[in-house]
Amino acid sequence: MPGNGLKSRTEQQIIEAAWCYFHDDMSQAAIAERLGLSRSTVVNYLAQARAKGYVRVSLQPEVFRERKLAEEVKQKYGLADVLVVPGLPDDPQATLLRVARAAAELLPDLLGPGDRLGVSWGETVFHISTEVEEIAMPDLDIVQLVGSRATPLGFAAETCSANLAMKFSANCINLHAPLLLDSPELAALLRQEPVIAAQLDAIRTCNKVLFAAGSVGQDSHVLRSGVVGLETLERYRARGAAAVICGRFIDAEGQPIPGEIDDRIMGTTVAEMRGKELGLLATSGADKTAATRAAIRGGFTTHLVTCCDIATGLLTDD
Repeated sequence: MPGNGLKSRTEQQIIEAAWCYFHDDMSQAAIAERLGLSRSTVVNYLAQARAKGYVRVSLQPEVFRERKLAEEVKQKYGLADVLVVPGLPDDPQATLLRVARAAAELLPDLLGPGDRLGVSWGETVFHISTEVEEIAMPDLDIVQLVGSRATPLGFAAETCSANLAMKFSANCINLHAPLLLDSPELAALLRQEPVIAAQLDAIRTCNKVLFAAGSVGQDSHVLRSGVVGLETLERYRARGAAAVICGRFIDAEGQPIPGEIDDRIMGTTVAEMRGKELGLLATSGADKTAATRAAIRGGFTTHLVTCCDIATGLLTDD
């Protein structure tokens, strides 16, 4: 029975190759030398070992949980890419830093010559600007999307844009105006100033943006930084506000909620933030889930970097 003998010898070689590769961690080249086979034959034998059920590759579910969440969020919302990082339930600040570092690592790969990147403000964006690697990127503009605001939080818009410009050796276009003026009339006059008008034009021509979505709760960034008071915030919430993007309030579907501060803000508008070639949203903390969902639904987001809590929340109903 030469056929049976040949089959037995081949089976033994398949089993031996699989043992050496999966158990002894030998390279395919080393296995080929040991068994006196070609490397392509070893590759074929390893494939047969899997097909015959001799070898079963098992993935530890918790290890790959973030990847699974990312893929599900990407598919549900039609995003270009999603990166989910594991959070630390008892340390929200450490989780925020993880998200910022992940976004900082991703950002350079999303930029190229001729790009004009608009940069918002806030703690997450600030940490991205400090964590990003120093990589000279030719013909890149970094543009401050909103005016300046002196706050005790220390995450000024001009700092975020300047940090990124220095890290990328890029041209920096700051907006030399306050974020919020006392009256719509004063804001309208300032917008007509040639220097400010040119800076606002630069904002409109950004093809890519880096931003965060603020919540509308008691810990809202716009409340803590003094952009709005509690009564004003409550009025926006009563009208359905779900998030804040660059100082502008939007509802759960990402639609703008015009209000008393809009005509006084110096910076980008909701309409200008929508539909960019790249909208990189970095967000952390379960309390930002509704804001993140609104920013995605509104068409501001193409790429998302977030934590497990938000990713899980995005996969549930509102």
